[in-house]
Amino acid sequence: MKAEIHPKYETATVTCACGSAFETRTTVGNLRVEICSACHPFFTGKHKLIDTEGRVEKFLAKYGMKNKTEEE
Repeated sequence: MKAEIHPKYETATVTCACGSAFETRTTVGNLRVEICSACHPFFTGKHKLIDTEGRVEKFLAKYGMKNKTEEE
């Protein structure tokens, strides 16, 4: 590696809007984020699952088509 061409890599604090904070290393300094793993719905278990069951059948029924698995 060449000397004197790489940016300084220092410890920084990442602070979330929810108040959670943790330390990491970065070249840009302290960071402020809107959402983190402590408040994101996917990681907290509060995410909603979309029910997609029946969409294909509804489409086929709407346009009068037959499903290949029903024909066999």
